[in-house]
Amino acid sequence: MSLSTIIIIITGITTYMGFNDHKFFERFKFSVSGIKAGEYHRFLTSAFLHADWSHFLVNMFTLYFFGDFVVRFFGSSYFLLIYFGGVLIGNYLSYYFHKNDLWYAAIGASAGVNAVVFSFVTLLPFEFIWLFAIIPVPAILFALVYLWYTTKGTQDAYSRIGHEAHFGGAIAGVLMTLVLDFRDAFTAHPWVAIVLLGALGYGFYYIKSKK
Repeated sequence: MSLSTIIIIITGITTYMGFNDHKFFERFKFSVSGIKAGEYHRFLTSAFLHADWSHFLVNMFTLYFFGDFVVRFFGSSYFLLIYFGGVLIGNYLSYYFHKNDLWYAAIGASAGVNAVVFSFVTLLPFEFIWLFAIIPVPAILFALVYLWYTTKGTQDAYSRIGHEAHFGGAIAGVLMTLVLDFRDAFTAHPWVAIVLLGALGYGFYYIKSKK
């Protein structure tokens, strides 16, 4: 059984538990007020909860599709570092931008999944990503369009999507991949790494300037 599958099964069980136990859901979701009260476990545990099954399936299907490649390339330990590093960095970025919004709460594994996807993009920028399983898009193009979308999305006060966490996951995926395998990730395609870092830097500046 692959490591991605194990994460999917565990996340499926905890997601189901959250659907059926309101106290469990409230205890482990990402919550600014909870974190300010010292409940730091929420930075991690929120990744094991989802809003509904469609939310769960999108995240886990994406993890399954990209996760095995990252495991084969880096090994299990580094894969876990990238995935959970993405969760923590993504949720911390949400906290950083929403620390004064005591009402703010979030759930989902998207930050960790994004870290895995952007690790793939950094290593194989010219491979095709098949949107909706039918539309082939070069990975680097997908990444840049996605970063533009999620950066702009942070300005939608009524959005139910945690764009800051998604953006943080992308940061984690690119930076960790460059650190863990500089030769393959940077030397092979230096301009790709520079473009990704530039887009992330600009996106962070844009989000911060609008908050």
